[in-house]
Amino acid sequence: MKNKLILIAVFFIQNLLFGQKIKVNITDFGAIGDAKTLNTESIQRSIDTCAAQGGGQVVVPQGTFLSGSIRLKTGVELHLTEGGVLLGSAEHKNYKNDNRNSWYAFIMANNQNNIAITGKGTIDGQGRILVKDVIRLWRAGAFPGAQVWDESLKEKNRPNERFRPQLIFFQDCKNVSIDGINLQNGTSWIQTYEACEDVVIRNVCVESTAYWNNDGIDIVDCKNVLIRDCFVNSADDAICLKSFNPNSRCDNITIENCTMRSSASALKLGTSSYGGFSNIKAKNLTIYDTYRSAIALECVDGGVLENIDISHVRAKNTGNAIFINLGHRIKERPVGKIDNIRIHDIEVEVPNTKPDKGYEMEGPLDTLDYNILPSSIVGLPNFLIKNIFLKKIKITHIGGGTPEKAYISIDSLQKVPEKAYAYPEFSMFGELPAWGFFVKHCMGMVFEKVELRLKYKDYRPAFVFDDVNELRLTKVRISAGGSLPAIVLKDAQKATFKKIFTPKSSISKFLTIQKKP
Repeated sequence: MKNKLILIAVFFIQNLLFGQKIKVNITDFGAIGDAKTLNTESIQRSIDTCAAQGGGQVVVPQGTFLSGSIRLKTGVELHLTEGGVLLGSAEHKNYKNDNRNSWYAFIMANNQNNIAITGKGTIDGQGRILVKDVIRLWRAGAFPGAQVWDESLKEKNRPNERFRPQLIFFQDCKNVSIDGINLQNGTSWIQTYEACEDVVIRNVCVESTAYWNNDGIDIVDCKNVLIRDCFVNSADDAICLKSFNPNSRCDNITIENCTMRSSASALKLGTSSYGGFSNIKAKNLTIYDTYRSAIALECVDGGVLENIDISHVRAKNTGNAIFINLGHRIKERPVGKIDNIRIHDIEVEVPNTKPDKGYEMEGPLDTLDYNILPSSIVGLPNFLIKNIFLKKIKITHIGGGTPEKAYISIDSLQKVPEKAYAYPEFSMFGELPAWGFFVKHCMGMVFEKVELRLKYKDYRPAFVFDDVNELRLTKVRISAGGSLPAIVLKDAQKATFKKIFTPKSSISKFLTIQKKP
């Protein structure tokens, strides 16, 4: 104990004399890296010491250091040396949930500035074991009066996500850096940054398929965020932007040079979209083995989704290419707005098998046996999605759709349900009457240099546009194998076509116009 006090005194003197940020090793405060000793107090004491001296670096050396919840504080960089592991406790009692939204978390920060987690080490949440402990505690009556289970998931041994600790949860923080670390085996969302400003997340590797709701990176109502050079393999959405606050939104977010695999969607804005999203840029994304959409843009809670630019995306073995949805799932909220979306230089391959096969907990199997579903851009009656620009898009579908499996003819487009109040996902409408793009309730649509390919014949047309105004298709190429007409318009106004290439390119054979009965 005497030596520890002397060491802390030396840190104080160094800081006073030389104005240097102190550097401490958690072992100097009693931490033991044997994967058995609970080091929560030792690690927290090292963080508190640095913070008290104006900031510094807290080093996790080689070894496996077991811990419960710890709090990062202003000016502190938590540095994980290569070979150093912060191992989350497998006992739920060692986690705290004193943040605003009552989420349990391993590493927390609230209202802190200039904080960082860096290095080549690992944060491991022991998700499989920890969830078993949550279930054990519930059976023993440890959470009286709490809704530990979502009833529909009880039979699957899936407790409510708020009882499953996140690995990182930062709220209301400024100047945040997450660099180089490995995150694995979470029980819930892996890392969440809510109402934070000036956040940089780079060179981070997420490997967390241990449990459902393992979103790889969640950005909630944040401003000025850069995510780059990350790898995410997650049992839910890979990189997901959310908005919980009607008076805020995600603004000025850049995502680039990332590789993603997901049992849900790869890049997703939503589902929570109370305030919304603006000025979002994503580019140079590699996506593979992803169950739902490569790109999902969802505005369903009354917010705004605008000024979005997504480019240079390569996706293979992905259940859906592009899904854009304006919904109204909370009737008490106003209808939101989607405007000014630019998606360009995208290549997607859609298979006829389950893309996320191999996950411990795969995406849910649909109860109906659908044909392969198209990309869809769907607004609401009298609330149109506006100004969507798609350029240099190439989508290859396996095809093979047959009327015997499911059938909606182009003469009965009114059978496609609106689903205004439904949870948004690419399969929400059931069978759709197009294999390439289904577009409804939109205005200001541009398709330029778009190529749709089929590997096997499909009974449906490539494009269906229903209640679409100011539509322009230029240099669009549709492969053989689909039904003619290849393009169907219903209640469309101001539609123009130039250089449309189909197996039979006569306009009279590729274009059908339907009007309201």
